Amino acid sequence: MSLDPRGPRFSAGITAIVFVVVLLTGNGWLALAQAVIFAIGAYDPRLTPYGLLYRYLVAPRLAPPTEREDGAPVRFAQAVGLLFAVLTVIGYLAGPAALGIVGASFALVAAFLNAVFGLCLGCEAYLLIKRMRPA
Repeated sequence: MSLDPRGPRFSAGITAIVFVVVLLTGNGWLALAQAVIFAIGAYDPRLTPYGLLYRYLVAPRLAPPTEREDGAPVRFAQAVGLLFAVLTVIGYLAGPAALGIVGASFALVAAFLNAVFGLCLGCEAYLLIKRMRPA
């Protein structure tokens, strides 16, 4: 699967907004909704609500992508996001709240870096792990 790299950045922007709201409100249920979105994205990032918004509302208004990217690193990054979202949910809904704050903060930083600078930390971790594995 290859992806238009602008789609994951668009999704990261929405994700960053979600985690800002989670941090401001302490809303574990919103974090749970984001965790579900990450779970879908770990399967196929094109099927998330954010991916569908990008594909049907944003992409048609843009020029075709000049490059495509492999979907595997993005799926791995979504799985990592799922881990942090689950920590956030556990922290806010079951305690301690500090766990929720830490999980949401890490997820926010990662989403922000991807949305603003195109730096996908999960994708970079995927590539690093792939390089470290024996051939």
